[in-house]
Amino acid sequence: MSEDTRVPPGNVLRYSFPERLVHWLAGFSYVYLMLTGLAFWSPWLFWLAFALGGGTISRELHSWVGLIFVVAVLLMFRMWHRQMHETAVDKEWWDAIPHYIRNEDEYVPTVGRFNGGQKLLFWGFLWCGLFLLLSGLILWFPNWVPWNLRYLRYIAVIVHPSLALITIGLFIIHVYMGLAMERGALISMTRGYVTIAFAKRYHGLWYNRVADDPSAKNETP
Repeated sequence: MSEDTRVPPGNVLRYSFPERLVHWLAGFSYVYLMLTGLAFWSPWLFWLAFALGGGTISRELHSWVGLIFVVAVLLMFRMWHRQMHETAVDKEWWDAIPHYIRNEDEYVPTVGRFNGGQKLLFWGFLWCGLFLLLSGLILWFPNWVPWNLRYLRYIAVIVHPSLALITIGLFIIHVYMGLAMERGALISMTRGYVTIAFAKRYHGLWYNRVADDPSAKNETP
C-alpha cells in the first residue's frame, strides 16, 4: 500500500516517510547536541550532562552524535535543496513578515512548499552544521593539527560555540514557527499529511500544483 493511499479524505500528503525520518533524526540528534553543548559551555549548566548520563558519557557521545546530525543535514540537503532557492514570492513573503508574525494571513502572500523563513532555516542549519563539523573535528582531534597550524585550534574554540549559539536561535525560531505560526505543521512531520485548508492557507502555490499533479510534490518552487 502506497503512502498516498493512507491519507484521509480532506487531507494532502506533505512529507513522505523518508523525509519525516530524516527530519526527526536531525531533530533528536540536534537536541542532544544542544543540551550537552550547553553543559560544556557553562558550569551553571553542567547539570544537563549529569541528566544525560554523566560528564564522561556526554562528552564522548557529543562528537559521535554530531556526526549523525551532519549526516542527517546532508540527507535533507539531498532531498530538498532544489526547493530551497529564493523565488519572487519569497521576497513578497519577507516584505509581509510583520503580518505573518501577527497571524494576519490575509495580508501574507501564498507560497510554494516552503516559505522564505523555512528556506533561511534550511540554509542556516546546513552551513552552520558544516562549519560545526570542521571546528568540532579540530577540537575532537587537536593533536592531529600540525604545530604550524595551531592557530586553528584557537579559531575552533571560538567558532564552535558561536555557531552553536546561532543554531540554538534558529532552532527556537523553527519550533515557534512550527507550533505557533503554522498550526498543523507538527502533524505534517508526524503523520505526513495536512488538511487541505492548511495547505491552501500557508502553501497555496504548492497545493495548487499538487492538486493538479500529485507527483509534483517535490518540484520547484
